Amino acid sequence: MNAIELQQRIRLGEDSTLELKRLVWRGAGKVNEPHPNGLADELTALANANGGVLVLGVDDKTRDIQGIALAHLDAVEQWLVNLARDLIEPELIFQTRHFELPDASGTNKAVLAVIVPKSLWIHQSPGGYLHRVGHEKRKMSTDYLLRLGQQRSQARLIRFEEQSVPTTSLDDIDGFAIKHLIHPKERSSTQTQLARLHLTTQDNGTPCLSVAGVLLCTKEPSHWIRGAYIQAVAYRGIKNDPADQLDAKDFTGPIQEQIEHALGFVMRHMLVPATKNLGRIDYPQYSRRAIFEAIVNAVAHRDYSIYGAKIRLHMFADRIKLCVPGALANTMSIETMTAMSMPRNDVLCSLLSKFPVPSPGLGRETLMDRRGSGVEVILDESEALSGKKPYYEQIDDLELQLTIYAAPSPHAN
Repeated sequence: MNAIELQQRIRLGEDSTLELKRLVWRGAGKVNEPHPNGLADELTALANANGGVLVLGVDDKTRDIQGIALAHLDAVEQWLVNLARDLIEPELIFQTRHFELPDASGTNKAVLAVIVPKSLWIHQSPGGYLHRVGHEKRKMSTDYLLRLGQQRSQARLIRFEEQSVPTTSLDDIDGFAIKHLIHPKERSSTQTQLARLHLTTQDNGTPCLSVAGVLLCTKEPSHWIRGAYIQAVAYRGIKNDPADQLDAKDFTGPIQEQIEHALGFVMRHMLVPATKNLGRIDYPQYSRRAIFEAIVNAVAHRDYSIYGAKIRLHMFADRIKLCVPGALANTMSIETMTAMSMPRNDVLCSLLSKFPVPSPGLGRETLMDRRGSGVEVILDESEALSGKKPYYEQIDDLELQLTIYAAPSPHAN
């Protein structure tokens, strides 16, 4: 949308995807009107419907361009960011654009356009659960809220990983990230191949990425899917104490790279004592293959629909704790994990089998092989080293936790 198109839309007035707001100031360049609660409600109503544009600096009754002083633009943007973070749950992600539009006298004035995407989630603001009907916001009825929840959750016929991410475009695809997915010798175009793999789709006729496409094909998936990264922390001791932190990293690239970097993090911080009685013998704390399987499973099977939830990989002196968002998929239980494989994310699991492992010695050539033997490797190889069986724990329906114990040092006692 350019300035001329925006001006034409303003001239026609508010509709189901356009909201206009004048700004009233009080001392020190602070916004007095609209009230933050009311503006949060307007943004939420757009996101819960089909998205739209909210323009600040335009009188909604007369449609006159009042403008925003250039010196105040940054403050207004920060005000918006703060209210979206503090008053909307889950936090609403939007884009802003500055435009110059002529007022009634022909003088160009700055306005701020807030571009609100159709959200993957249902947002709540101070006014409750709202949606846009025509040019008004309305509270959702219980039935409407339930239907919308079905449409925007895994209860949809389209799995969450195949849903469109409306704020993306094909320009967001990282060429390096898709080199193992695309076959240059095929007659079909790159776009056709990506669509066939469920990595691209359409939103109201406009090409965009799917959730799986964002996770595998963009440089920063967490820009669109909040929490789509691995938080790794290494501690000196056995407690979650910030004072004992040795290192902390957030791995935020495409998920295939997250696996590689998280494995490297563990290998760097893992102790490998050795004996030299009859030549050097290393005694690693953990099975590299078991850690690899645990990280792959976490990334491939986690629930990406839980807003803001990240994978947490915490290394202590005596154990590794891996916390994965979501409950076990389908009808699986901790007791049946070694006997059956029922992936939550079919597309991701299928496509991760196209990416090579980061280094040899991991028991296979690709990140996934679909045999479903990863849990057995984690349990058996880890217990063989440490003498303690790793254990899984389901925390309500929010998180699956895996604890792997470190092998004792050969020099102990």
